[in-house]
Amino acid sequence: MGQRSGRQEISKRLELALNETMKAEADVQNSKEEAEEPEGKNQRITLVFGVADLKNGAVGLYNVGQTCCLNSLLQVFLMNIHFTGILRRITVPPLAVEKRRNVPYQMLLLLEKMQCGKQKAVSPIAFTYCLSVHGVKLFVQYDAAQLFLTLWNLIKKQMKKLDLVEELSYLYTIGVQEHLACQKCSFETKRNSSMLTLPLPLLDSNSHMLKTLEDCLQYFFRPEELTDENMCFCGQCGRKTPFLQSMKLVHLPQTLTIHLKRFCFEKSAYIHKLSHYLPFPQDLDFNAILTENQCGADGNEKAGWQYELFAVVAHSGSTSFGHYCAYIRSLTECKWYCFNDSEVCQVSWDDVKCTYGHSSLHWGETAYLLIYMKKRPQ
Repeated sequence: MGQRSGRQEISKRLELALNETMKAEADVQNSKEEAEEPEGKNQRITLVFGVADLKNGAVGLYNVGQTCCLNSLLQVFLMNIHFTGILRRITVPPLAVEKRRNVPYQMLLLLEKMQCGKQKAVSPIAFTYCLSVHGVKLFVQYDAAQLFLTLWNLIKKQMKKLDLVEELSYLYTIGVQEHLACQKCSFETKRNSSMLTLPLPLLDSNSHMLKTLEDCLQYFFRPEELTDENMCFCGQCGRKTPFLQSMKLVHLPQTLTIHLKRFCFEKSAYIHKLSHYLPFPQDLDFNAILTENQCGADGNEKAGWQYELFAVVAHSGSTSFGHYCAYIRSLTECKWYCFNDSEVCQVSWDDVKCTYGHSSLHWGETAYLLIYMKKRPQ
């Protein structure tokens, strides 16, 4: 007991010391920014178009305390020229203390550092300090889907321009319509809602493995009967009755994020990782996957439902500990790169396919987030 509390105390002191170091380094970086003439600095920032241009080659991010998950997500954000096009139009906070706490601004500074520097990798220490102010700590094993949601909400919340908030939402947000229909009468309810990712189960209701990404999408949008203990109260019938629950796809964004739910609960409440083989295509056409009953969009909306794969955030290891990296296709070069913290290298599509998974390689690298980009109209 004494050894454990002693280790906890050492860990706490280490975290406090690192926080002080992070704050000091962030202050130094921000002081350099403030020392520059405001007009020149603002002009320089607005000229940062994105790391996706790869003018100086692909740039990595140093791991500063179990930040492989954060680094992978940052690379996915900053390699997306549609996102950086929004980011470079943010309002620069006027005060130094606001700049240190502003996630979009610190992300823009990191982007500039990656774009304009000559190093093979840069340190995201100022950005991680900014996140720590908002409760996102170092030395924590994060789930990539949850951290993606946290980052996106912080970016959206701290953007001051309403038109940029709308653009950000349009770039990433999925629109669905939920239906509940009583099976005893004609009573039906509809509700429009939005989500940031499509969280796809990899097992069906009988715990059988789904074979392809297309199978997962069809299963996610399948109607489900609510019977027995899952029955709902019907206002017209005046009692609980069986209902049919369904979801229709209404809108797909420019950048579509698919979450492969590889971490699942067993009956014993133990979380385990599903490492089985699940192929995903480079090109994805939702019109060819979903039925008419699963779509609630008009013809103009559905005409833009053709996608091509942009990035894969992959996880290796177990549920207790592991490592993330990102495979990203440059939108300007159309080449694939692997971003593994500070190490970046060009890879082939065959390398990306290695993240399909394998049932006998429980510690192997498996795709966890798939990011698709809408194809440009011909």
